[in-house]
Amino acid sequence: MKKFRAAVVGYGNIGKFTVEALEAAPDFEIAGIVRRQGDKNKPAELADYDVVDDITKLKDVDVAILATPTRSCPEYSAKIVALGINTVDSYDIHTGILDYRTSQMENCKKAGKVSVISAGWDPGSDSVVRVLMESLAPKGLTYTNFGPGMSMGHSVCVRSKQGVKEALSVTIPLGEGIHRRMVYVELEEGAKLEDVTAEIKADPYFAHDETHVFAVASVDDVKDMGHGVNLVRKGVSGKTQNQRFEFNMSINNPALTAQVLVNVARATFRLQPGCYTMPEIPVIDMLPGTREEIVATLV
Repeated sequence: MKKFRAAVVGYGNIGKFTVEALEAAPDFEIAGIVRRQGDKNKPAELADYDVVDDITKLKDVDVAILATPTRSCPEYSAKIVALGINTVDSYDIHTGILDYRTSQMENCKKAGKVSVISAGWDPGSDSVVRVLMESLAPKGLTYTNFGPGMSMGHSVCVRSKQGVKEALSVTIPLGEGIHRRMVYVELEEGAKLEDVTAEIKADPYFAHDETHVFAVASVDDVKDMGHGVNLVRKGVSGKTQNQRFEFNMSINNPALTAQVLVNVARATFRLQPGCYTMPEIPVIDMLPGTREEIVATLV
């Protein structure tokens, strides 16, 4: 069986778990890892892989899995698709997804390649569940309650702020889709907590939620990669009221995100050129094997 060759772009939390997910996948092989520092101080666990500072230095890459900060995903995906390589990412700024999809759609059509964007667990797999729930009860309300747990996107956002050495953002569910953000920061020498707090609260990641910022001596001492979600929809099927659906999961955040990225990387080879979000992709195309094999065992 010919295996898809995947490059992992970025080697933080998601990048590390993506390598593990690719190693476990029967239909993938790792073409290499792209890091800003290339093979300088190459981690021991990557000894068997090519580690470079630019994806053009890797050979025969079929798909690039972007394990980069959210705000850099549009730039990376545009450049890499133009090289003739499919891309997938976990872009997680909900309000920016449609604009990103529109611009990347044009890039993909021009290159004849496929991108899947916003493919984490939320947005991503949770988006698929929400669409299914709404189809089952077209009239009604859906509530998404995250946590309690570490938000990777919010944590990365805080780390980018001036005066922050390290950061952890924890999401606390308050019910009915309302959340509190508890942010723990290691400050750089000379940085003031009040200045850092003001910058964090002004960022779109935090501007709409109750946010509390605390200075700690060591973020590592309070870090936990666990997270979770509770999705609830109450609505109407046909003309029948009081239909209620609920979905729950408790997860290791970066490990699940990485698995989803590998799943949609597989799906890119079954899609027509263009840019997609997860609700637009047949779920069956995210599994290895033929449709016939999957239908015979899962349907």
